[in-house]
Amino acid sequence: MRGVIFDGEAPRVVTDLEVRAPGPGEVLVGIRAAGLCHSDVSVVDGTIPFPVPVVLGHEGAGVVEAVGEGVSHVVPGDHVALSTLANCGACAECDRGRPTMCRKAIGMPGRPFRRGDTRLYSFASNSAFAERTVVKAVQAVKIPADLPMASAALLGCGVLTGVGAVLNRARVGHGESVVVIGAGGIGLNVLQGARIAGASVIVAVDANPEKEAVARQFGATHFVDASASADTVAAVRDILPTGADHAFECVGSARLIRQAVDLLDRHGQAVLLGVPPADTEASFLVSSMYLDKAILGCRYGSSRPQRDIALYAELYRTGRLLLDELVTRRYPVEDFAKAVADAEEGRLARGVLLF
Repeated sequence: MRGVIFDGEAPRVVTDLEVRAPGPGEVLVGIRAAGLCHSDVSVVDGTIPFPVPVVLGHEGAGVVEAVGEGVSHVVPGDHVALSTLANCGACAECDRGRPTMCRKAIGMPGRPFRRGDTRLYSFASNSAFAERTVVKAVQAVKIPADLPMASAALLGCGVLTGVGAVLNRARVGHGESVVVIGAGGIGLNVLQGARIAGASVIVAVDANPEKEAVARQFGATHFVDASASADTVAAVRDILPTGADHAFECVGSARLIRQAVDLLDRHGQAVLLGVPPADTEASFLVSSMYLDKAILGCRYGSSRPQRDIALYAELYRTGRLLLDELVTRRYPVEDFAKAVADAEEGRLARGVLLF
Protein backbone atom coordinates (compact mmCIF):
# COMPACT_ATOMS: atom_id res chain seq x y z
CA MET A 1 0.00 0.00 0.00
CA ARG A 2 1.02 3.66 -0.40
CA GLY A 3 2.31 5.85 2.37
CA VAL A 4 4.66 8.72 3.22
CA ILE A 5 7.71 7.69 5.23
CA PHE A 6 10.68 9.52 6.70
CA ASP A 7 13.91 7.58 7.21
CA GLY A 8 16.03 10.36 8.68
CA GLU A 9 17.21 11.59 5.28
CA ALA A 10 14.14 12.80 3.38
CA PRO A 11 10.39 12.07 3.27
CA ARG A 12 9.16 10.06 0.32
CA VAL A 13 6.12 8.24 -0.96
CA VAL A 14 6.43 4.45 -1.08
CA THR A 15 4.10 1.78 -2.44
CA ASP A 16 5.31 -1.31 -0.55
CA LEU A 17 4.13 -0.42 2.95
CA GLU A 18 2.32 -3.03 5.07
CA VAL A 19 0.36 -2.68 8.30
CA ARG A 20 -0.52 -5.44 10.73
CA ALA A 21 -4.05 -6.48 11.65
CA PRO A 22 -5.68 -4.80 14.66
CA GLY A 23 -5.10 -6.43 18.03
CA PRO A 24 -7.34 -6.27 21.11
CA GLY A 25 -8.59 -2.73 21.65
CA GLU A 26 -7.43 -1.56 18.23
CA VAL A 27 -9.05 -0.43 14.97
CA LEU A 28 -7.88 -0.74 11.36
CA VAL A 29 -8.89 2.33 9.37
CA GLY A 30 -8.76 2.88 5.64
CA ILE A 31 -7.63 6.50 5.29
CA ARG A 32 -9.53 8.64 2.80
CA ALA A 33 -8.05 12.08 3.59
CA ALA A 34 -5.25 13.45 5.77
CA GLY A 35 -4.36 17.04 6.63
CA LEU A 36 -0.80 18.29 6.23
CA CYS A 37 0.05 19.84 9.59
CA HIS A 38 3.21 21.77 10.45
CA SER A 39 4.05 19.08 13.01
CA ASP A 40 4.68 16.59 10.18
CA VAL A 41 7.18 19.01 8.63
CA SER A 42 8.71 19.56 12.09
CA VAL A 43 9.61 15.87 12.30
CA VAL A 44 11.43 16.13 8.99
CA ASP A 45 13.39 19.28 9.92
CA GLY A 46 14.23 17.99 13.41
CA THR A 47 12.15 20.48 15.40
CA ILE A 48 10.22 17.52 16.82
CA PRO A 49 12.65 14.67 17.61
CA PHE A 50 11.16 11.32 16.61
CA PRO A 51 12.62 7.86 15.97
CA VAL A 52 12.92 6.70 12.37
CA PRO A 53 11.94 5.17 10.07
CA VAL A 54 8.43 6.48 10.63
CA VAL A 55 5.17 6.73 8.71
CA LEU A 56 4.12 10.38 8.86
CA GLY A 57 0.70 11.99 9.28
CA HIS A 58 -1.48 12.55 12.31
CA GLU A 59 -4.63 14.33 11.11
CA GLY A 60 -6.95 12.06 9.17
CA ALA A 61 -10.36 10.57 8.53
CA GLY A 62 -11.45 7.34 6.94
CA VAL A 63 -13.58 4.23 7.14
CA VAL A 64 -13.26 1.43 9.69
CA GLU A 65 -12.17 -1.78 7.97
CA ALA A 66 -11.72 -4.09 10.97
CA VAL A 67 -11.81 -3.98 14.75
CA GLY A 68 -9.95 -5.95 17.36
CA GLU A 69 -11.33 -7.85 20.31
CA GLY A 70 -13.23 -5.72 22.80
CA VAL A 71 -14.02 -2.84 20.45
CA SER A 72 -17.72 -2.04 20.31
CA HIS A 73 -18.17 1.71 19.77
CA VAL A 74 -17.28 1.46 16.06
CA VAL A 75 -17.84 -1.28 13.49
CA PRO A 76 -16.58 -1.88 9.94
CA GLY A 77 -18.09 0.68 7.60
CA ASP A 78 -18.28 3.50 10.17
CA HIS A 79 -16.77 6.84 9.22
CA VAL A 80 -14.25 8.06 11.78
CA ALA A 81 -11.96 10.99 12.49
CA LEU A 82 -8.70 10.05 14.16
CA SER A 83 -7.18 11.71 17.19
CA THR A 84 -3.50 11.46 18.08
CA LEU A 85 -4.30 10.76 21.71
CA ALA A 86 -3.70 7.10 22.50
CA ASN A 87 -4.58 7.56 26.16
CA CYS A 88 -5.10 4.59 28.43
CA GLY A 89 -8.49 5.61 29.85
CA ALA A 90 -7.67 4.16 33.27
CA CYS A 91 -5.03 6.33 34.95
CA ALA A 92 -5.71 9.17 37.37
CA GLU A 93 -5.37 11.85 34.66
CA CYS A 94 -7.78 10.06 32.33
CA ASP A 95 -10.19 9.59 35.23
CA ARG A 96 -10.06 13.35 35.90
CA GLY A 97 -11.04 14.05 32.29
CA ARG A 98 -7.51 15.09 31.28
CA PRO A 99 -6.55 12.53 28.65
CA THR A 100 -3.92 14.86 27.15
CA MET A 101 -1.94 14.38 30.36
CA CYS A 102 -2.02 10.58 30.25
CA ARG A 103 1.59 9.45 30.64
CA LYS A 104 0.92 6.32 28.59
CA ALA A 105 -0.04 8.55 25.65
CA ILE A 106 3.31 10.35 25.52
CA GLY A 107 6.63 9.07 24.19
CA MET A 108 5.68 5.45 23.56
CA PRO A 109 5.52 5.03 19.76
CA GLY A 110 4.51 1.66 18.38
CA ARG A 111 5.74 0.01 15.19
CA PRO A 112 2.72 -1.47 13.38
CA PHE A 113 4.14 -0.93 9.88
CA ARG A 114 6.61 -2.93 7.84
CA ARG A 115 8.57 -2.60 4.59
CA GLY A 116 10.18 -5.91 3.83
CA ASP A 117 12.12 -6.82 6.97
CA THR A 118 12.09 -3.28 8.39
CA ARG A 119 9.54 -2.22 10.98
CA LEU A 120 8.43 1.41 10.95
CA TYR A 121 7.16 3.63 13.75
CA SER A 122 3.73 5.21 13.89
CA PHE A 123 3.85 9.00 14.23
CA ALA A 124 1.68 10.40 17.02
CA SER A 125 0.08 6.95 17.36
CA ASN A 126 -1.71 7.77 14.12
CA SER A 127 0.24 7.77 10.81
CA ALA A 128 -2.57 9.08 8.66
CA PHE A 129 -0.28 9.39 5.61
CA ALA A 130 -0.91 5.76 4.74
CA GLU A 131 -3.73 4.01 2.92
CA ARG A 132 -4.43 2.04 6.10
CA THR A 133 -3.40 2.53 9.69
CA VAL A 134 -3.94 0.84 13.04
CA VAL A 135 -4.91 2.98 16.02
CA LYS A 136 -6.16 2.44 19.54
CA ALA A 137 -9.93 2.22 19.73
CA VAL A 138 -10.09 5.41 21.80
CA GLN A 139 -8.52 7.30 18.87
CA ALA A 140 -11.26 6.41 16.39
CA VAL A 141 -14.18 8.81 16.83
CA LYS A 142 -17.35 8.05 14.91
CA ILE A 143 -18.56 10.93 12.76
CA PRO A 144 -21.67 11.41 10.59
CA ALA A 145 -21.29 9.78 7.18
CA ASP A 146 -22.31 12.99 5.42
CA LEU A 147 -19.24 14.93 6.58
CA PRO A 148 -16.83 15.38 3.64
CA MET A 149 -13.70 13.38 4.38
CA ALA A 150 -11.31 16.20 3.43
CA SER A 151 -12.99 18.44 6.01
CA ALA A 152 -13.49 15.75 8.64
CA ALA A 153 -9.76 14.98 8.54
CA LEU A 154 -9.03 18.38 10.08
CA LEU A 155 -11.07 17.67 13.20
CA GLY A 156 -8.39 15.42 14.67
CA CYS A 157 -5.61 17.97 15.12
CA GLY A 158 -6.01 21.54 13.88
CA VAL A 159 -9.56 21.98 15.13
CA LEU A 160 -9.05 20.06 18.38
CA THR A 161 -5.92 22.07 19.13
CA GLY A 162 -7.07 25.56 18.13
CA VAL A 163 -10.72 25.55 19.15
CA GLY A 164 -9.94 23.41 22.19
CA ALA A 165 -7.28 25.85 23.40
CA VAL A 166 -9.95 28.55 23.50
CA LEU A 167 -12.82 26.57 25.00
CA ASN A 168 -10.98 24.08 27.22
CA ARG A 169 -7.68 25.66 28.26
CA ALA A 170 -8.17 29.44 28.23
CA ARG A 171 -11.94 29.19 28.77
CA VAL A 172 -12.49 32.47 26.94
CA GLY A 173 -15.59 34.21 28.25
CA HIS A 174 -18.35 36.09 26.48
CA GLY A 175 -17.29 39.66 25.75
CA GLU A 176 -13.58 39.13 26.43
CA SER A 177 -10.73 40.20 24.12
CA VAL A 178 -8.43 37.84 22.23
CA VAL A 179 -5.20 38.29 20.25
CA VAL A 180 -4.07 35.48 17.94
CA ILE A 181 -0.45 35.62 16.76
CA GLY A 182 -0.16 33.61 13.55
CA ALA A 183 -3.10 33.03 11.22
CA GLY A 184 -2.09 29.61 9.92
CA GLY A 185 -4.02 26.37 10.35
CA ILE A 186 -3.96 26.47 14.17
CA GLY A 187 -4.43 30.22 14.39
CA LEU A 188 -7.53 30.17 12.20
CA ASN A 189 -9.07 27.61 14.52
CA VAL A 190 -8.22 29.75 17.54
CA LEU A 191 -9.97 32.63 15.78
CA GLN A 192 -13.12 30.65 15.21
CA GLY A 193 -12.95 29.23 18.72
CA ALA A 194 -12.90 32.81 20.03
CA ARG A 195 -15.87 33.64 17.82
CA ILE A 196 -17.80 30.61 19.08
CA ALA A 197 -16.94 31.57 22.69
CA GLY A 198 -18.43 35.04 22.16
CA ALA A 199 -15.28 37.15 22.38
CA SER A 200 -16.01 40.79 21.55
CA VAL A 201 -12.66 41.86 20.10
CA ILE A 202 -10.58 39.32 18.20
CA VAL A 203 -7.29 40.58 16.77
CA ALA A 204 -5.35 38.46 14.27
CA VAL A 205 -1.63 39.23 13.87
CA ASP A 206 0.32 37.89 10.91
CA ALA A 207 3.27 38.93 8.77
CA ASN A 208 1.39 38.02 5.58
CA PRO A 209 -1.21 40.68 4.75
CA GLU A 210 -2.88 38.30 2.29
CA LYS A 211 -4.21 36.35 5.28
CA GLU A 212 -6.45 39.20 6.42
CA ALA A 213 -9.50 38.11 4.43
CA VAL A 214 -9.47 34.52 5.69
CA ALA A 215 -8.70 35.66 9.25
CA ARG A 216 -11.78 37.87 9.21
CA GLN A 217 -13.82 35.04 7.68
CA PHE A 218 -12.94 32.83 10.66
CA GLY A 219 -13.74 35.45 13.28
CA ALA A 220 -11.15 38.23 13.46
CA THR A 221 -12.65 41.64 14.10
CA HIS A 222 -9.28 43.33 13.46
CA PHE A 223 -6.09 42.43 11.59
CA VAL A 224 -2.55 43.67 12.27
CA ASP A 225 0.02 43.26 9.49
CA ALA A 226 3.19 42.52 11.41
CA SER A 227 5.31 43.07 8.29
CA ALA A 228 4.13 46.67 8.01
CA SER A 229 4.50 47.61 11.67
CA ALA A 230 7.76 48.52 13.37
CA ASP A 231 6.13 47.79 16.73
CA THR A 232 3.48 45.10 16.62
CA VAL A 233 2.69 45.42 20.31
CA ALA A 234 1.96 49.12 19.87
CA ALA A 235 -0.19 48.38 16.81
CA VAL A 236 -2.28 45.92 18.78
CA ARG A 237 -2.55 48.34 21.71
CA ASP A 238 -4.02 50.91 19.35
CA ILE A 239 -6.96 48.48 19.24
CA LEU A 240 -6.76 47.25 22.85
CA PRO A 241 -5.19 50.11 24.85
CA THR A 242 -5.01 48.19 28.13
CA GLY A 243 -4.09 44.87 26.54
CA ALA A 244 -5.86 41.59 25.85
CA ASP A 245 -7.61 39.15 28.14
CA HIS A 246 -6.10 36.28 26.13
CA ALA A 247 -3.15 36.09 23.72
CA PHE A 248 -2.45 32.90 21.77
CA GLU A 249 0.98 32.30 20.24
CA CYS A 250 0.50 29.95 17.27
CA VAL A 251 3.88 30.15 15.53
CA GLY A 252 6.48 28.68 17.87
CA SER A 253 8.87 31.65 18.23
CA ALA A 254 10.54 32.79 21.45
CA ARG A 255 10.24 36.39 20.24
CA LEU A 256 6.51 36.01 19.64
CA ILE A 257 6.00 34.28 22.99
CA ARG A 258 7.47 37.39 24.62
CA GLN A 259 5.16 39.47 22.43
CA ALA A 260 2.13 37.51 23.60
CA VAL A 261 3.05 38.14 27.24
CA ASP A 262 3.64 41.85 26.59
CA LEU A 263 0.18 42.15 25.02
CA LEU A 264 -1.69 41.01 28.12
CA ASP A 265 -4.00 43.16 30.19
CA ARG A 266 -4.18 42.69 33.95
CA HIS A 267 -5.29 39.13 34.76
CA GLY A 268 -4.57 38.17 31.13
CA GLN A 269 -3.45 34.76 29.89
CA ALA A 270 -0.84 33.92 27.24
CA VAL A 271 -1.49 30.47 25.75
CA LEU A 272 1.41 28.77 23.95
CA LEU A 273 0.39 26.64 20.96
CA GLY A 274 3.27 27.00 18.49
CA VAL A 275 6.04 24.38 18.72
CA PRO A 276 9.60 25.79 18.71
CA PRO A 277 12.70 23.55 18.88
CA ALA A 278 12.75 21.51 22.08
CA ASP A 279 15.63 23.49 23.64
CA THR A 280 14.07 26.93 23.03
CA GLU A 281 14.04 29.30 26.00
CA ALA A 282 11.81 32.38 26.26
CA SER A 283 12.01 35.44 28.52
CA PHE A 284 9.57 37.90 30.03
CA LEU A 285 9.53 40.66 32.61
CA VAL A 286 8.84 38.98 35.93
CA SER A 287 7.49 42.22 37.39
CA SER A 288 4.72 42.26 34.80
CA MET A 289 3.35 38.94 36.02
CA TYR A 290 2.32 40.24 39.45
CA LEU A 291 -0.82 41.70 37.89
CA ASP A 292 -2.37 38.23 37.94
CA LYS A 293 -1.09 37.39 34.48
CA ALA A 294 -0.44 33.78 33.49
CA ILE A 295 1.49 31.83 30.85
CA LEU A 296 -0.28 28.59 29.95
CA GLY A 297 1.07 25.64 28.07
CA CYS A 298 -1.51 23.71 26.09
CA ARG A 299 -1.21 20.19 24.74
CA TYR A 300 -3.60 19.24 21.97
CA GLY A 301 -6.20 21.81 22.99
CA SER A 302 -6.61 20.19 26.43
CA SER A 303 -9.14 18.12 24.53
CA ARG A 304 -11.27 15.10 25.24
CA PRO A 305 -11.44 13.77 21.67
CA GLN A 306 -14.42 11.42 21.96
CA ARG A 307 -16.48 14.32 23.32
CA ASP A 308 -14.94 17.23 21.44
CA ILE A 309 -14.75 15.78 17.92
CA ALA A 310 -18.44 14.86 18.11
CA LEU A 311 -19.22 18.38 19.35
CA TYR A 312 -17.23 20.07 16.60
CA ALA A 313 -18.80 17.84 13.95
CA GLU A 314 -22.22 19.00 15.12
CA LEU A 315 -21.12 22.65 15.17
CA TYR A 316 -19.97 22.18 11.56
CA ARG A 317 -23.29 20.68 10.52
CA THR A 318 -25.14 23.64 12.05
CA GLY A 319 -22.89 26.20 10.35
CA ARG A 320 -21.09 27.48 13.46
CA LEU A 321 -17.73 25.80 12.79
CA LEU A 322 -15.88 26.31 9.50
CA LEU A 323 -14.13 23.27 8.02
CA ASP A 324 -14.51 23.34 4.25
CA GLU A 325 -12.98 26.83 4.24
CA LEU A 326 -9.81 25.50 5.90
CA VAL A 327 -9.07 23.16 3.01
CA THR A 328 -6.99 25.35 0.72
CA ARG A 329 -6.01 22.61 -1.70
CA ARG A 330 -6.39 18.85 -2.18
CA TYR A 331 -3.43 16.75 -3.35
CA PRO A 332 -3.11 13.11 -4.38
CA VAL A 333 -0.67 11.51 -1.97
CA GLU A 334 1.91 11.25 -4.75
CA ASP A 335 2.13 15.08 -4.69
CA PHE A 336 3.28 15.16 -1.06
CA ALA A 337 6.44 17.14 -1.88
CA LYS A 338 4.37 19.80 -3.66
CA ALA A 339 2.01 20.02 -0.66
CA VAL A 340 4.95 20.54 1.71
CA ALA A 341 6.44 23.24 -0.52
CA ASP A 342 3.11 25.07 -0.68
CA ALA A 343 2.75 24.85 3.10
CA GLU A 344 6.27 26.11 3.80
CA GLU A 345 5.76 29.07 1.46
CA GLY A 346 2.59 30.08 3.31
CA ARG A 347 0.16 29.34 0.47
CA LEU A 348 -2.05 27.02 2.52
CA ALA A 349 -4.29 27.16 5.55
CA ARG A 350 -4.44 23.39 5.28
CA GLY A 351 -3.45 21.13 2.43
CA VAL A 352 -5.17 17.74 2.39
CA LEU A 353 -3.74 14.52 0.97
CA LEU A 354 -6.27 12.22 -0.65
CA PHE A 355 -6.06 8.44 -0.87
